[in-house]
Amino acid sequence: MADLIAWVMVLAIAAYACAGGTDYGAGFWDLVAGGAERGKRPRWLIDHAMAPVWEVNNVWLIFVLVIMWTGFPTMFQAVFSAMWLPLALAAIGLVLRGAGFALRMPARRLAQRRIYGAMFAVSSLLTPFFLGAVLGGIASGRVEVGTTAAADAWANGTSVLAGLLAVAATAFLGAVFLCSDARRFGADDLVDYFRVRALLAFAAVAVLALIGLPVTHSDARYVWGGLTGGLGLLLVLLAAVCGLATVLLLLRRSFGWSRCTSVASVALTVGAWGFAQRPYVLPTSLTVAEAAGAAHTLRWLVIVTVVAIVLVGPAVVLLYRLDTMGELEELTDAGTGAAGAPGDNL
Repeated sequence: MADLIAWVMVLAIAAYACAGGTDYGAGFWDLVAGGAERGKRPRWLIDHAMAPVWEVNNVWLIFVLVIMWTGFPTMFQAVFSAMWLPLALAAIGLVLRGAGFALRMPARRLAQRRIYGAMFAVSSLLTPFFLGAVLGGIASGRVEVGTTAAADAWANGTSVLAGLLAVAATAFLGAVFLCSDARRFGADDLVDYFRVRALLAFAAVAVLALIGLPVTHSDARYVWGGLTGGLGLLLVLLAAVCGLATVLLLLRRSFGWSRCTSVASVALTVGAWGFAQRPYVLPTSLTVAEAAGAAHTLRWLVIVTVVAIVLVGPAVVLLYRLDTMGELEELTDAGTGAAGAPGDNL
């Protein structure tokens, strides 16, 4: 039962990496879109693409935290004791990101929109980086039960590389999704704009992955062994195939299918990490069985998880479906032209 709960947690992490990653990626492209005039239309598309569902994606993060502290309290205590600083920075970024996004849209003064936009965009960069750094610290075996907070736990080669990979992967997902959204909203000039950026982001992911080979080999030997053999290696290869398929689909302008393959590539990578760590939740000091809570707690957690999947799962799927079909927010001519609002120049 503990193994089942552990895999549910890995699946939830994969869901957050994909669903939340698209929004973090959109925030990254918001950050690098340029000045007020140059970046007006990309930012308009980002606002319209994210607005209907951006808050829903945080459900997956909450689900992960609930499983951790309920199903694996020893792991939860060890991770949050050793990694409280990067996790706190990620949480602050998460809050500021949501506030910036929510407050930018109704703002009428250009100065206000710049402040809120910068808050949203910078936080979209920092939050995935620190979350990735935490996973890198865990994978490298720097977190054990009783480990005190120290910079080395998350400011090391594996953590920095994992953080950069998280940022690049979210940028890749965000750009791929925005290609399809640009076509859906009739913003034809933005289709190629984000298509080029999706290809550049994939190139960045590939370069970072190659850099990560020697880093992981020397700094995270146990996870390296899991990624280079067995099911871990198989999932890594499948993730690479899905990534290359995404590139080909982007070149052929098949944006609907490219969404599926890009999500598959990220989800398979998270799955490979899960297989590489087993049977440990904290390599190589704490196994799944050792970290698991009481048996009756795990039984109730399984029941609650099943109920949540039955009740919440269809609603989330329907929401995503309605959004991708353009049923949640209609496009207007003023929006397509990125019409100015009163007080834009104040």
